[in-house]
Amino acid sequence: MTELVPIGLAAKAAGCKVQTVRYYEQIGILPEPVRTQGNQRLYSETDLQRLTFIRHARELGFPLPAIRDLLSLADDPKQSCEAADAIAHEQLEQVVRRITHLQALKQELEHMITRCSGGSIADCRVIEVLGDHSECISGRH
Repeated sequence: MTELVPIGLAAKAAGCKVQTVRYYEQIGILPEPVRTQGNQRLYSETDLQRLTFIRHARELGFPLPAIRDLLSLADDPKQSCEAADAIAHEQLEQVVRRITHLQALKQELEHMITRCSGGSIADCRVIEVLGDHSECISGRH
């Protein structure tokens, strides 16, 4: 029989907080664990692997519905990985869109900062641009 661990150790092993583990249980992507007679949650190695999977997917930016789908696919290992690939491709597209957006933000901030003379607030380019969106170099942000 595998060793069961309490919620604090499970959270620590996965690199998340106890509240996060409870939340994942609440929304159904982590199954309810066995409980002691004192109602303490105990997690198996399988539970820890699933929790680690969820945390890793979250670190890669996957939204919870996609993680739910990926877990469902992982629960049936004989099926084609085409659906998992499609989910990963969608996530990559989202990341590329965010990078493009962040690059536009970076460019706008650099432009504001380099045009600021360092004088008084009355002449501050940063304040001016933030107050009037038409002063921006692009509308992509």
